[in-house]
Amino acid sequence: MKTIYVATTNKGKIKEFEQILSGLSIKIESLQDHVTNMEDVEETGVTFEENAVLKAKTYAKRHNLPVIADDSGLEIYALNGEPGVYSARYAGEEKSDDANIEKVLTKLGEKNADDRSAAFVCVMAYAEPGEEVLTTKGKCQGTITNERHGSEGFGYDPIFKPAGYDQTLAELGSTVKNEISHRRKALNDMVNVLSEKVSG
Repeated sequence: MKTIYVATTNKGKIKEFEQILSGLSIKIESLQDHVTNMEDVEETGVTFEENAVLKAKTYAKRHNLPVIADDSGLEIYALNGEPGVYSARYAGEEKSDDANIEKVLTKLGEKNADDRSAAFVCVMAYAEPGEEVLTTKGKCQGTITNERHGSEGFGYDPIFKPAGYDQTLAELGSTVKNEISHRRKALNDMVNVLSEKVSG
C-alpha cells in the first residue's frame, strides 16, 4: 500500500483526507508525525495554486517523500475576494478561528453588504521528488450568515451556508461537508491521479 504524506498541521484536514481517500489503497499520514522537524514553508504566493505548489515541492524535496499539500480559503465577493490566501491568518498571525470569523462579520456589517455570496476554494498539489507537480482545484459556493451556527467543523464553517442548503457547514456535519466541500471536489480529481500512481 502506497503511503502519501499530507503536509499540514491542521488535524481537521488530516481527518478529512483520511475519510475522503478511504476507498483507495493509499495510506494517508501526517508529514508532521513522520519527520522530526517539519519547518513551515513561507507562503509567498499570491494565489492558492502558487502556495499549494510551493509547499508540495518544497516538502517533497526536503524529505524525499510523496507529499500532498493544499492551499485553501474563503473568498467573499463583497470584500473583493478577502480573506483569500490570508484566510488562516486574516485576524493575525496566531491563526484564531474565532478572531477570523469576527473580523469577517464585522467587515461585512460595516459594508452593509446585501450580497453575502462567497466561495471556499481549494487547490491541491501532489509532488514526488524529481517529478512534475500535479494540481487540481475545487470550489464550494455559498453565502455568509449574519451570525455563527453549529459547532462541528473548523475555520469559517459556522458562518458559511453552502448553496442549496439551509444550514451552515458547522451544522451539516462532516458527512455532508465531505461530499460537497471545496477540498472534496479538488480531491475527486486528484484521486484519479493517485489511482494511476498506485497501479503504476
